[in-house]
Amino acid sequence: MSGPNTNYDPVEVSALAPENVEAAVEDALSAIAAAATLDDLKATRIAHQGEKSALALANREIGALPPSAKAEAGQRVGQARGRVSAALTARQAELEAERDARILVEERVDVTLPVVRRPFGARHPIELVSQRLVDAFVGMGWEVAEGPELEAEWLNFDALNLGPDHPARQMQDTFFLDPVDSGLVLRTHTSPVQVRTMLRQEPPIYIVAPGKVYRTDDLDATHTPVFHQIECLAVDKGLTMAHLRGAIDAFVKIMFGEGTQTRVRASYFPFTEPSMETDFVCFACHGSPGPEGCRTCGGSGWIELGGSGMVNRKVLRACGIDPDVYSGFAFGLGIERALMLRHGVQGMHEMVEGDVRFSRQFGMEV
Repeated sequence: MSGPNTNYDPVEVSALAPENVEAAVEDALSAIAAAATLDDLKATRIAHQGEKSALALANREIGALPPSAKAEAGQRVGQARGRVSAALTARQAELEAERDARILVEERVDVTLPVVRRPFGARHPIELVSQRLVDAFVGMGWEVAEGPELEAEWLNFDALNLGPDHPARQMQDTFFLDPVDSGLVLRTHTSPVQVRTMLRQEPPIYIVAPGKVYRTDDLDATHTPVFHQIECLAVDKGLTMAHLRGAIDAFVKIMFGEGTQTRVRASYFPFTEPSMETDFVCFACHGSPGPEGCRTCGGSGWIELGGSGMVNRKVLRACGIDPDVYSGFAFGLGIERALMLRHGVQGMHEMVEGDVRFSRQFGMEV
């Protein structure tokens, strides 16, 4: 601030000259009118009302005037600053009104439209197929049984007549827990659930056991180290291969439609004797692939379903069931395979990648 001006001469204080004050006001009013946004107006306010603005500098010069001149200069500068302040307030109101009107247009919400606050998920088709398979047997009066995925080696192998030298006991097929001799494995099939059921429950037994299983396979189009199986077990007096065929036929008709034909082929499994593989007629070519063949069945007219057979007497005996009094049958299949057969899924990658778009196409029932 300038020192006292005892010899007052208005010419010496140019910031207070009426023409300069009026010019500062005109500049401010022009800048205010040109401000197109609230941010522009904020910058204009700082430039024309801030501490370094022309009117602020003029206001500070008033203190250097003699008392006789202060009143007139103060009134003139005050009126000028008031005009600028009023213009800023008016322009801010206009810009805020324009902003609010623009928001109403740009962010308008049609309240009559259905509201989706979060994207829809979908049940995985493996779960849906598993539930459909289970329902097929529950409808016939069977019960659902479950068991742990971390299983004792004895239940996973020995009780099922898989001796210590059986190839499936080797580490290239099975996930063993450290240390390897701990006797614990990630179950390689859901058959241990059948063993647990026979150990704790007296016949008659009719159970279906769906679940996740593990094998040391690489992920490719037809294999995955983690997959799902469903196995069925019946133990009662007088059960024969005819009962097994009847149960499989009923299951196939539920899954693939009435009139679907089946056939059996002799096979071998350590836990069943006799054992067989079941095929059903191809649902794509209906058993007549034609000269161009059929991609679904490979031109054979038949599709492999899964293994089955009468429960081995050694397995019944290991579970405390007298094989001279009771007999049983068991069969099972991979749920991923059932999904691929039923809906033409091309590979395992689609099932394990977790893309919800893959699951949505199946809806709520498959």
